[in-house]
Amino acid sequence: MSAISNKLDPYTSQCQDHNPTLQEKIDGLKEIIKSTQTAMLTTRSADGQFHARAMNPVAPDSEMQLTLNFIANNASHKFEELQNDSHVNVCFLHPATTNWASFSGKATIMEDRDEIKKHWSSRLSAWFGDLKDGVHKGDVNDPRIALIQVIPDEIRYWHSTKSKIGTALEVKIDSVTGKVAAPGELRTITSDEIQLTQGLNSKK
Repeated sequence: MSAISNKLDPYTSQCQDHNPTLQEKIDGLKEIIKSTQTAMLTTRSADGQFHARAMNPVAPDSEMQLTLNFIANNASHKFEELQNDSHVNVCFLHPATTNWASFSGKATIMEDRDEIKKHWSSRLSAWFGDLKDGVHKGDVNDPRIALIQVIPDEIRYWHSTKSKIGTALEVKIDSVTGKVAAPGELRTITSDEIQLTQGLNSKK
């Protein structure tokens, strides 16, 4: 942030956490994802409209993995939007703590059966159903089943450092004293850091 921005947006300036290691940032991010589980995947249509829907990412292959994978129906409207514009946003929010995470990146559609089988769970069949035509059975070999892989360019997240009571107390005091409340930390995992984790994963 510029000096002017720091002055005019003291909340963001105070919440920026400049010192954590990459591992600490990844650990903090994983905590939010695990506690939230459900994400909102936002895509953009050909006419410029943004559409978001709730989706559950499958379990990562490793603790260092920052790529998100979603099992989805390739007959759904979101696939038309991804083919038109691969840029997406995926966000997580934990209402109880107000912790949130935002992934900005590009989505790739994968229909490799071996890759899909790695992430498949029989409970996913309920979202596809058996169409009784001998082909679309709702199982792992159903041609409708595809994998949306989101490779982030940047990840930002906020995590609370105080309890709900502590946060409420700080906000109340600061609203009277004129100080700026900062009950949490803003962290950014940069493109370079993401590429580093991808390199570490590829060596395993």
